[in-house]
Amino acid sequence: MALMTVLGLMSGTSMDGVDAAVVVTDGDAIVGYGPRLFRPYTPAEREVLRTAVREARPLTDRSERPGAVAAAERIVNEVHGETVERLLRENHYSAGRGMPTGSSSRQTIDLIGFHGQTVLHAPDRRLTVQVGDGHALAARVGIPVVFDFRAADVAAGGEGAPLVPIYHRALAQKAGLAGTVVVVNIGGVANITRIAADGSLIAGDTGPGNALIDDLVRDRTGAPMDEGGALGARGRADQAALSRLLDNPWFAKPLPKSLDRDAFSSLPVAPLSTPDAVATLTAFTARTIADAIAMAGGAERVVVVGGGANNPTLIRRLAADTGVRPTSAAALGWSPDFIEAEAFAFLAARSVRGLPLTFPSTTGVDMPVAGGVLAEPSP
Repeated sequence: MALMTVLGLMSGTSMDGVDAAVVVTDGDAIVGYGPRLFRPYTPAEREVLRTAVREARPLTDRSERPGAVAAAERIVNEVHGETVERLLRENHYSAGRGMPTGSSSRQTIDLIGFHGQTVLHAPDRRLTVQVGDGHALAARVGIPVVFDFRAADVAAGGEGAPLVPIYHRALAQKAGLAGTVVVVNIGGVANITRIAADGSLIAGDTGPGNALIDDLVRDRTGAPMDEGGALGARGRADQAALSRLLDNPWFAKPLPKSLDRDAFSSLPVAPLSTPDAVATLTAFTARTIADAIAMAGGAERVVVVGGGANNPTLIRRLAADTGVRPTSAAALGWSPDFIEAEAFAFLAARSVRGLPLTFPSTTGVDMPVAGGVLAEPSP
């Protein structure tokens, strides 16, 4: 099958900025990688996105764009357009002409995978909302764009998340990993992909990732995150507060499952000092990931990716709770901060080939589902 050079774009639930990454793929295997780029959101842009998440909660129609949701979409469109243009310019890429034609040239971008920004994810209501106009992006940069990746799965009865497991399997195969491997992705929300020795997948969200920690640190100190896990390392997890956090029936629900970024509250840690509150939330994230790994059947190897991979305090807690020392994604030659952007490049290639993106064991959908909407640039 013809190779495509695809640019993937991801703006995750941590809302730190836009990740961009180039992958050469046929939608089945990863053949090579190109440049990567991160464009952080400004504090003002990030605040609009956070406001949009709050204002999106009562939505019943995924096409609605009230107030801050419309403002967030304008920001997402502009920032992603700027990011694509910068990556093309700085790396001397040109735009592909129309649909991919089989060129594997590293000098042409054939296709873009554009996730957009999730402002509401409520699969129990058959509703998932990502802002970001793929048609506008395609018109701006002159490259076909695949976007709206989650809607088809949710419409078919699936959770609509996680979408990355099929890419995690391609990564594990490229790295030659044997045995049972669990890839843990810690963004705003955490999720796992368990890849059995025979290649079969089990996946799902596990609970909070960085979101509760980031929000508490921002509210109390003004910093965007617990940099290097320093605050969590100084504190002590409060067991009573941790028990209250864990006392939620969602955690007993079998995989696959998914949730919204703001599904959990940090209210149980409100009386604690900042270091102890952060330590408790860090323990909460680690414990719920470990419990989900056990629920999925355990692992011989655990690989951590996403922003949480940069928090050594969280990684130490995860190692203690799983009994498995996590493998560094970087040690495998992976780029942990850009895996989701790479994944949406890979998923875009699968989408234009009509290959499934989601499966019963990854989102709970009844049968494998292809997804994504293709936006062609104007002639």
